[in-house]
Amino acid sequence: MKKKKSPKQIAALVCVVLLAGMYLLTLIAALGSFPGWQRLFSSCLIATVALPILLWIYIWLYGKIKDRHTIASFDLGGPDPQNKSGENTEEK
Repeated sequence: MKKKKSPKQIAALVCVVLLAGMYLLTLIAALGSFPGWQRLFSSCLIATVALPILLWIYIWLYGKIKDRHTIASFDLGGPDPQNKSGENTEEK
């Protein structure tokens, strides 16, 4: 039985395919001397930076909407597994 892919996995796969395509286009634009290659090269470089940022924002928003901890959450350590209530138990 196949496991259903989550929206995060689908978004990550789409982003990987787009990035690979843009790396290829960037290489073609850098090696080519056709009209408009400078603009294509610049666009690919900008998208290479923008796509991962947009994917991170998507995953972060998905976690906020579903009220789940994701890899894009700001708390790097994650919620404390000992504290089920979610309250901060640190002493001040």
